[in-house]
Amino acid sequence: MAHASDGRSLEFRLPDLGEGLTEAEIVRWLVEVGDVVAVDQPVVEVETAKAMVEVPCPYGGVVTARFGEEGAELPVGAPLVTVAVGEVDGAEDAAADGPARGTGAAEAPAAKTPAAEKKAEGSGNVLVGYGTSEAPARRRRVRPDRPAATGVSGRANGRVRAAGPVDGPVRVAEPADGPVPVISPLVRRLARQHDLDLRELAGSGPDGLILRADVEYALRAAAAQGGRTADQEAGAIRVPDAASASSGAFSAPSAGPHPDGTRVPLKGVRGAVADKLSRSRREIPDATCWVDADATELMRARTAMNASGGPRISLVALLARICTAALARFPELNSTVDTEAREIVRLDRVHLGFAAQTDRGLVVPVVRDAHARDAEGLTAEFARLTEAARAGRLTPGDLTGGTFTLNNYGVFGVDGSTPIINHPEAAMLGVGRIVPKPWVHEGELAVRQVVQLSVTFDHRVCDGGTAGGFLRYVADCVEQPAVLLRTL
Repeated sequence: MAHASDGRSLEFRLPDLGEGLTEAEIVRWLVEVGDVVAVDQPVVEVETAKAMVEVPCPYGGVVTARFGEEGAELPVGAPLVTVAVGEVDGAEDAAADGPARGTGAAEAPAAKTPAAEKKAEGSGNVLVGYGTSEAPARRRRVRPDRPAATGVSGRANGRVRAAGPVDGPVRVAEPADGPVPVISPLVRRLARQHDLDLRELAGSGPDGLILRADVEYALRAAAAQGGRTADQEAGAIRVPDAASASSGAFSAPSAGPHPDGTRVPLKGVRGAVADKLSRSRREIPDATCWVDADATELMRARTAMNASGGPRISLVALLARICTAALARFPELNSTVDTEAREIVRLDRVHLGFAAQTDRGLVVPVVRDAHARDAEGLTAEFARLTEAARAGRLTPGDLTGGTFTLNNYGVFGVDGSTPIINHPEAAMLGVGRIVPKPWVHEGELAVRQVVQLSVTFDHRVCDGGTAGGFLRYVADCVEQPAVLLRTL
């Protein structure tokens, strides 16, 4: 087994993945304890509320510990791996290697050369484009009277589990009986907001770890027993002690009126969607208007484009091109509301999101600068993002920064919808299925390709006249694509 020769172990923590994300779920470990890793080599694949990403480690050396099993959720800043850094000897030296010993060298590291200092600092490129800083180097002294940890392959009931021996000092696991067994800063904040003393709680997590569900249950119990909310409590909230918790009195939150139902945690993509849509419904006074349109000429125009050779043009690309042209005429809908400043911010560029249903749930990839792309460019970008969404390869940058959303719910075989606006945007264009229907065309009844269009908008940014004008222009372009020639 290769080992680090300078006897220093650096701890790499889960970095800030950007866009306000506070936690991530471990999907798959890419390294084992004892593996030699290079600088910026991915060590774990995690799933955030926005995407699945591979997290590269900014240090090179031997992996001496891993923290968390696959499926576990870790908050930002929690340890991921520890790496013994320095020169790595060949694998043939493994037989002569012995367990780490606490020596004077561990207490007083030798002077480092500039190259070694640079190596220890790491690259800082944890996630390209998200400005993560290098993880702090942490050195722990291995005491002679306590056997040093020799490797970690995972966790069992919250405790670090030993694996094969690894040379060099490694991170010694912290005692599980700390003052307050809480990891998540969200749990601490929730308790603080309700004047709840965490020391009086018996956690239901591994080794008594206090979870958010424990705090919420304690608040509900206190409110029910005292006839008042937790915010009105003058002192600490009394909850059952550890003994009663272990006997079942405080093992889990109440099952409620449906004890036989299946509970599905709101986390990951599903949790992010729930939070965002709930916020949109709370903050945005939305309204919807709709109109039927004859899409026969648009379908013929697309057929003629694809018959002329070159890349095939998708229908959603044509709808997107119509959408950006309409936003140029009605820029009020390409905006957002700054609630703190009480200002409407009209945006100069159109970053067009489009709703895509995947195995992981609903995602909204974003086409950057859609207003500057032609039909071919839009088709190519829609295809790239759709394929990445289905494969789970979308990055946080692909899923954020949208200014307007195109929602083609016609793919589900439905005509209309009243969607919820993608916060903090101000509007969304909805497109239903295109189906043959009776239609009065040039004074006669005929069978035409008809589609229902709708626009859902934030009533704070404009009145119904603006939204109606936008939708009418979109419908005119669908019925007579030549209308677009005026702005091309």
